[in-house]
Amino acid sequence: MALTKVTQIAGTAVHVPGTDIDTDRIIPARFMKCVTFDGLGEFAFYDVRKNPDGTDKPHPLNDERFTGANILLSGANFGCGSSREHAPQALYRFGFRAVIAESFAEIFFGNCTTLGIPCAVAAHNDIVALAKEVERNPKLEVTVDLLEGKVFFEDQEFSIIVPHTAREALTTGQWDPIAELLENKDAVDAKIRELAVVA
Repeated sequence: MALTKVTQIAGTAVHVPGTDIDTDRIIPARFMKCVTFDGLGEFAFYDVRKNPDGTDKPHPLNDERFTGANILLSGANFGCGSSREHAPQALYRFGFRAVIAESFAEIFFGNCTTLGIPCAVAAHNDIVALAKEVERNPKLEVTVDLLEGKVFFEDQEFSIIVPHTAREALTTGQWDPIAELLENKDAVDAKIRELAVVA
């Protein structure tokens, strides 16, 4: 079955401000002992969302106004630190389907792309302007349009950058190389037999 083409992500947004938000903050290491990624969503940003006794701290992701938001807004160098695949997996399972930030760590960016999560680079002022509108109206409809290379909300828009290879993979439904291999198992097996004969 072909992968879904990711051309637009529409929904509501939440702003998690800060620069250099690393993968350990996104998913603390102690929650990475899982056999599968299922259930990681509840631990996203755990140490900045929760007190030691498990009660909520003041945090945008604990604010009921932003419940169900599927677009994450943040600052520069998002996803830096160790190259743990669990970080984008936790964000995906929390419900995020796109991230808009000033810049991204390269490995985090790649891991998000292979989950079908667009990472869109935008100017600081544009993110701040959108964050203010989201704070004013948490139900604001936001659209990340990969084909147009823009974010739309109300009567406003701003440009985003998604590198060509990632945008091409997402918009053509070729963003998961493992799934592509599994879908083309017969062709892979034939190539293995062909190479075995040559060897």
